[in-house]
Amino acid sequence: MRGWWQEIADLVLPADCAGCGRPGVPLCDRCHGVLRGSGARRVLPSPVPPGLPVVHAAVDYVDEARAVLLAHKERGALRLAGPLGEALAGAVRAAAGGALPGAWESPPLLLVPVPSARRAVGARGHDPARRIAFAAAGVLRRAGCPARVPAVLRQRRRVTDQSGLDARQRRANVTGALEAVPGGGRLLVAGPVVLVDDLMTTGASLAEAARAVAEAGGRVVGGAVVAAPPDSAPSGLPTPSAPSGRLRPFASGKRN
Repeated sequence: MRGWWQEIADLVLPADCAGCGRPGVPLCDRCHGVLRGSGARRVLPSPVPPGLPVVHAAVDYVDEARAVLLAHKERGALRLAGPLGEALAGAVRAAAGGALPGAWESPPLLLVPVPSARRAVGARGHDPARRIAFAAAGVLRRAGCPARVPAVLRQRRRVTDQSGLDARQRRANVTGALEAVPGGGRLLVAGPVVLVDDLMTTGASLAEAARAVAEAGGRVVGGAVVAAPPDSAPSGLPTPSAPSGRLRPFASGKRN
């Protein structure tokens, strides 16, 4: 678990780029550009789990993007939540499509993270998907889109570590594992829901989150992730482009 001294060290000590290892910056301009990508794309695992909404990913889960996600998730490089949130915001825009609110008077867009297991959060010292979701919501709000991150889902039973499980095993592992928290239904009817996570592999967790949200009365309009495997792009579908000029550059060393 991360201690307070690690939090302080993140702020005051020089860091190497999480993507390529360049010394002196937590994320260099080139790797930040990789996270921005060329526009969110629709991704589709094979096989497709029942109930999976249409999902968009900001980048492929390879090379620098993979390294940055792992640094944030497993090594607690919390300042990376800002640029990862920028990437996720682009995928959220693509996922929301016509449901994207255009004014503050509109119902808010609800970014609902797939919840992590308590033991995983305790071991890491933070909830990566939730932290990135908050950063993405901030990007969207600064661009004029009302966005919230309600804490509405939780695990109602223990699940096995997904590492090493194939698609069928992962689906069986998480099916029926999520539920809305008490009062979550009232929060979910406030606006359209985009399910968010840092990574999609088999789609089992997003499909289960979609089931739990729908069961509680929410309206899921899509799913958005920072990254997905490069072979998960469905053939014959166009790659949507994120709106230009909407994501703000990340200042190296900035705390997010």
